[in-house]
Amino acid sequence: MYRKFFKRVMDIVLSFLALTVLSPLLLIFTILGAIAMKGNPFFTQKRPGKNEKIFKLIKFRTMTCEKDEDGKLLPDAKRLTKYGRFLRSTSIDELPELINILIGDMSIVGPRPLAISYLPYYTEEERHRHDVRPGLSGLAQINGRNAISWESRFKYDVEYVNSITFIGDVTIIIKTLFKAFIKREGISQGEARPVSLHIERAEAVQSAGTQD
Repeated sequence: MYRKFFKRVMDIVLSFLALTVLSPLLLIFTILGAIAMKGNPFFTQKRPGKNEKIFKLIKFRTMTCEKDEDGKLLPDAKRLTKYGRFLRSTSIDELPELINILIGDMSIVGPRPLAISYLPYYTEEERHRHDVRPGLSGLAQINGRNAISWESRFKYDVEYVNSITFIGDVTIIIKTLFKAFIKREGISQGEARPVSLHIERAEAVQSAGTQD
């Protein structure tokens, strides 16, 4: 009953309350972001949601759109600003995702929505992470976030999908708040991001082919 009905009700109620309470803060960072980024303060990107349906993820922009002489974007480390580092270190850049939750693209708790380019590289078991709405936080996020391997993250994701409960979601929310805003653990600021899944697994396949 919780998984099929009350989880969505909780998402709507909590995201609406959070957006209401945090609206002054969101307005302030929208203005600051427009100044710091010299334009659009929001970052949107297509991500796969429930049943791999594509939606637009909304975040506060943390990197500029600076390009080199060939018109290509500069490396992330050069485009990530001090303002962007602050947003990431406090997880404030994630707050606009409350809109995604309210309109039904996401849930408060669930597997994090990853890049569309990763879709061909999931195993059949890992694809089950898309059986539910992606989340603002999830079981993988409270168990290491970017510090653990892709395999471990997906294992936690599938474990969550197979055992959704109200108590479990509340526990994840509480632990997320503690880790993100008090201990500030596992937060990626651009310098130590894990190797992209499609690169890691493509290299693994190539390496296996070389050994045959």
